[in-house]
Amino acid sequence: MRIGIDVGGTNTDAVVMFGREVRAACKSPTTADVGSGIRAALTEVLRQAEARGADIGAVMIGTTHFTNAFVQARSLAKVGVIRLAAPATTSLPPFADWPDRLREVVAGPAYVVRGGYNYDGSQIAEPVRQEILSAAKAIRDAGARAVAISSVFAPVNDGQEQFARDIVLEVIPDAQITLSHELGRIGLIERENAAIMNASLSAMAGDVVRSFSEALAALDIHCPLYVSQNDGTLMPPQVASRYPVLTFASGPTNSIRGGGFLTGLDDCIVVDIGGTTTDVGVLAGGLPRESSIAVDVGGVRTNFRMPDVLSIGLGGGSRVRQTGETVTVGPDSVGFKLRSEGLVFGGATLTATDIAVAGGIATVGDPAAVKGLDAHQVKQALQRIGTMIEDAIDRMKTSSSAVPVVLVGGGSILAPTKLRGAAKVIIPNQAGVANAIGAAIAQVSGEVDQVYSYEQLGRDAALARARADATNKAIAAGADSATVQIADVEELPLQYLPGGAVRVRVKAIGELAGLGV
Repeated sequence: MRIGIDVGGTNTDAVVMFGREVRAACKSPTTADVGSGIRAALTEVLRQAEARGADIGAVMIGTTHFTNAFVQARSLAKVGVIRLAAPATTSLPPFADWPDRLREVVAGPAYVVRGGYNYDGSQIAEPVRQEILSAAKAIRDAGARAVAISSVFAPVNDGQEQFARDIVLEVIPDAQITLSHELGRIGLIERENAAIMNASLSAMAGDVVRSFSEALAALDIHCPLYVSQNDGTLMPPQVASRYPVLTFASGPTNSIRGGGFLTGLDDCIVVDIGGTTTDVGVLAGGLPRESSIAVDVGGVRTNFRMPDVLSIGLGGGSRVRQTGETVTVGPDSVGFKLRSEGLVFGGATLTATDIAVAGGIATVGDPAAVKGLDAHQVKQALQRIGTMIEDAIDRMKTSSSAVPVVLVGGGSILAPTKLRGAAKVIIPNQAGVANAIGAAIAQVSGEVDQVYSYEQLGRDAALARARADATNKAIAAGADSATVQIADVEELPLQYLPGGAVRVRVKAIGELAGLGV
């Protein structure tokens, strides 16, 4: 058996699966320390499944903990920044585009020193050891232990970032260093932001991942633990500790994959309706569609891998108001207080859940509490909810053709069963815990994102090398070698680089060894 867990801002969902069968499922309140909430969810699903710790072969955990911590500027470390770029880029220093509230918490000493590469691979300037040494000492003296190192065009050549890292470690042996080329793509500021963001989470990442392991050990579960990434695949806990930003948006990703699994569809739109927001994503070829543009996280632009997800302010706890003849739904929500503030639960706030019960499309709480609602108001609110979902679906489609739409999440009861632009609307069994199911069925991936010279290697040889490297990375991460397949190949010619340079991205995925789904 295997266990899938999704730690959300309000609830921690857990499932026990055996093969393709869901043996047990539960929702438990998320706790401040994360670990106790996971233990409570684990205890309940093990009880339901009549299973012991020894029966579990693997545990997969998805979490919004790091995303929420960054957006809320909570438990973040001060980050020292060294950018290898001078004399270029000095007019736009690190943190220049950050919101004030995040800059105040995260920004440590930042230095732009000589170095970096031009677009053709030639050096802007030779890095100077003494400059980097002085910057590292200033960061140490300021008390910062998290360091982000970036350089212009590091994805083309990462040599200067590695050089700077070694010097920083001489000065700060316990530094937690993030190199920008390990996360981001072409685009200095966005890539640097991703590195800073990752470094700011480095202190808490180890503690959070450790709490996952301790929660399992407390219940005598001694099996491999994996953390779900935002591309729908898994990474070992030590990788999650080093690169916590790779978990960003893993919740919606798990829901998208879970919706596909529950319906058997490889190509569809998945609408995940929670208590506060609705996340709309696209499943293409069995994997979540990846965003091709820079992504804004908490007001900070980044360009590391993220799923293409549209979030709107609609959920079960969304407040419903009427001004004159106009009825609005959201974007503000009572959130986790729905069970105390919603009318059907004895509260005094009119929410989207109350509208769904009054309209006869949901049966939760006390229906008598909403019998007195104005019928016209209920009808308008339901129409508004339907329109919001339809507009979100339309924005995610790439053609005017009707596509299957899968509704998941605890708030799926809000949606109408017919939606404009949908070939059919499906609410599968276990829709409320699709996110935990998505974590449980996640595969293991290996990815290569590199620049190759087609003139030197030849296209076939370069692609063969990239495929082999991606496959080996997947196997090293725990994939069953017999199941590894190439899921995606992308070639991006870099016309401004010499030698027929092409940026090649290859992703290989496979089933977790011994736990084929």
